[in-house]
Amino acid sequence: MEKIKDRRHLRSAVTRQKLLEAAKEVFLEEGFQKATISQIIKKADVGYGTAYVHFEGKEDLLSVLMEHVMEQFYEIAEISFFPKSKAEAEEIIQKQTSAFLKMAEAERKMLQLFEQAIGVSALISEKWKMIREKFIQRISMDIAYSQQNGLARTDVNHELVARGWFFTNEMYLWEIVRNEHRSSVEEIAETITTLYTTGLYPDR
Repeated sequence: MEKIKDRRHLRSAVTRQKLLEAAKEVFLEEGFQKATISQIIKKADVGYGTAYVHFEGKEDLLSVLMEHVMEQFYEIAEISFFPKSKAEAEEIIQKQTSAFLKMAEAERKMLQLFEQAIGVSALISEKWKMIREKFIQRISMDIAYSQQNGLARTDVNHELVARGWFFTNEMYLWEIVRNEHRSSVEEIAETITTLYTTGLYPDR
């Protein structure tokens, strides 16, 4: 009985993966608005009934693809942050910022797709807001750590600072995605990190 259940789970996981891979191909070929669930199901070569067991529609599929892509960005945000000095904090933050913006370059096509969808789908727009809040919470924790350990200014609200810092990164992320950035990713990362850390980490 357990073997049958395991086989079912495996088959279910394979089907789900086929649908996600097909969705990614169709979305990149057609764009979010023109892509249809029928095209995705056909490319995945699964039955309609089976497809709808896994996903409610194309928005649901894109939402999961967005989660997968943004998880790579979140891994950067989760880099261990226990600095012992302002200089060490600045070094870690600059590495994170540079990696975050370089990831935007690497995932440009998928992020272009997400930007299209955010503009027309309430579900995808809401998903992006949830992803944004996850990043802000993580940044807020890092700032609170620095404040508690006498590195960062304590006269500022760590959640508000975290929100402002993420929005700065997000603005440049979309500029990179649209190919509108006029400076190199390294220069952008270095400049915004310097401004951010100079304001938050006073000279001792």
